Amino acid sequence: MPEQIEHQDTQTAQISGTVQIKPNGDKQTDANRPEEDDAPEQKSGRKFIVIAVIILLVIGAGIFYWRSTFTEDTDDAQVDGDLYQVSSRVTGQVVKVYVEDNQQVQVGAPIAEIDPKDYQVALEQAQANLSSAQAAALQATVNVPIISVNVSTSVGTTSSDVQGSTASVEQARKQAAAAEARVAAAKANALKSHLDVERYTPLVQKDVISKQQFDAAVAADAANQASVLEAEATVIGNQAAVTQALQKLAQSRFQAAQSVKTGPDQVKAQQAKANAAMADVKQAQAKVDQALLNLSYTHITAPTTGIVNKKNVQVGANLSIGQDLLTIIPLTNLWVTANFKETQLARMRPGQEATLKVDALGGRKFHGKVTQIGGATGSKLSLFPPENATGNYVKVVQRIPVRIDFTDVQHDNGDFALRPGMSVTPEVQVK
Repeated sequence: MPEQIEHQDTQTAQISGTVQIKPNGDKQTDANRPEEDDAPEQKSGRKFIVIAVIILLVIGAGIFYWRSTFTEDTDDAQVDGDLYQVSSRVTGQVVKVYVEDNQQVQVGAPIAEIDPKDYQVALEQAQANLSSAQAAALQATVNVPIISVNVSTSVGTTSSDVQGSTASVEQARKQAAAAEARVAAAKANALKSHLDVERYTPLVQKDVISKQQFDAAVAADAANQASVLEAEATVIGNQAAVTQALQKLAQSRFQAAQSVKTGPDQVKAQQAKANAAMADVKQAQAKVDQALLNLSYTHITAPTTGIVNKKNVQVGANLSIGQDLLTIIPLTNLWVTANFKETQLARMRPGQEATLKVDALGGRKFHGKVTQIGGATGSKLSLFPPENATGNYVKVVQRIPVRIDFTDVQHDNGDFALRPGMSVTPEVQVK
């Protein structure tokens, strides 16, 4: 019995994990004593795990609160850019093509060349027309001062003619007056001589005077009568001279008036011809410039740095104006178009900073800022916008496009990484 009791006590000690004291007073250590020593360490490890989990939960809650309160993100976003359609600006046959599909080109790089011979001939013809117009303009311009001098000379000459004609009229009038005075004098002399003849006639009959003296008186009377006729004829001539001088004076005055009236008009007319000639020069110069432009358009170059796509031009093709040759996908001047939900735009404003994560680059992040918020939702700008007035209205959260521009370098060492259409996850700091 004592052995059974001791065996039971031993089992009890093993089960309880405590130290049993035998009746003789000796201490007995349980066989599981090492497990009793590891218990505090296990409790400490569990406490550390619990604390770490709590810290992680707090950090996660803080990150969630921060992201939900101070940032807005969306996975409906992509890299966007202007696609450049390269087309022909002149007609002609393609003689060279310098690019292939999916080839990267720099801005200004040659793409194709059109046969320039026709445009070189047109340029030479335009230059010849320009030279002719310049010569005509020079002649018209030189004639302006010549016409002006001639007009001034004509005005001065006609004015002098008026003055000379006026003096001639005065002189003719004075000569006519003098002639009339001589007529009066001649008549007086003729009357005296006639009276002398009448007085001498009875005297000569009575031989009071000599026949010679009487004949002298008759001769003097005849001469005086002739002098009267001559003086009267002179008066008529002088009067005709006065009339002629008056006519010349009227003609001189008319010419002077015409010179004064038409002289400035002649100068203006010549100046107008000179201006028209200068306009012809400008028109000819414009044609030369257009010919130069058309000649330059035969060399088709890349309008931007990018990748060639949809190439449909070959050597020998005859191009027409506006015909599409290829499309250049730009590698610079790109932005992100992010379609945010309308519930995310309450605190979004232009100028806010954004982080842009590009999926195709392994989540590589870029920096940007909001520059524009769309004027309408995507559904409103679609080809067939919904018509809610039909009564089949279901409220759906709409999305509005937001433009985000890159603020950092979009390429490294000339290796352009971004491509239009790449998926982006933007995160905008709205507070």
